[in-house]
Amino acid sequence: MTEEKNRQIIIPGEIIAEGDDLLPGEGTRKEDGKIIAKIYGLSERNENLIRIIPITGVYHPKRGNTVIGEVIGLTGNGWLIDVGYAENAFLSLMEVPRYVDKNAMKEVFDIGDIILAKIWSIGGRGIDLSVKLRGFGKLHDGMIFEVNANKTPRIIGKEGSMVTLIKDKTGCNISVGQNGLVWVKGETIEKELLARKAVKYIEENSAKEGLTEEIPAWFEGQQ
Repeated sequence: MTEEKNRQIIIPGEIIAEGDDLLPGEGTRKEDGKIIAKIYGLSERNENLIRIIPITGVYHPKRGNTVIGEVIGLTGNGWLIDVGYAENAFLSLMEVPRYVDKNAMKEVFDIGDIILAKIWSIGGRGIDLSVKLRGFGKLHDGMIFEVNANKTPRIIGKEGSMVTLIKDKTGCNISVGQNGLVWVKGETIEKELLARKAVKYIEENSAKEGLTEEIPAWFEGQQ
């Protein structure tokens, strides 16, 4: 087996690793026992699966993604949501965790409201959202800013480790939309700005190894 390239920037056509036991994941293909990159990004291995985390490009919705979007319209059956994609998403009345009177939909979500939602289906009808899960729904106050959608896995961290670290250091509530929007709410604007600065630092240094271990020292340098 060739020396494996993990958490390194990989270009299309580059051999990441070699071995019969390895499986090609997202952004890769396997040819003659070699795992080869199909896209530009960061290589990552999880057990025998090797994939590429893209670090450039636009957001492509996937089932299960958490997204932050703006309510831009109301229909007889739900709300139209802008999630930063070519087509708008739809939140059905059935995907809200309580009964909604069709004549009082604006009392739940009105045009201009920002919501945190989960993509539960992508099909011929388009992108369908849900806010039934705990913690999802309207986002009140706070600060919203944009990041590269393809760098959100790094901002979130493995099993949420990175975003949890930022929460602990700033005391802010943070929601990261995989469509490239981040919501931050803290006790003061200074704490919100510190959390934003940390997120942007991770975004800018997403290709660096050992970034999670570096962040506590980075926070100490901000004091």
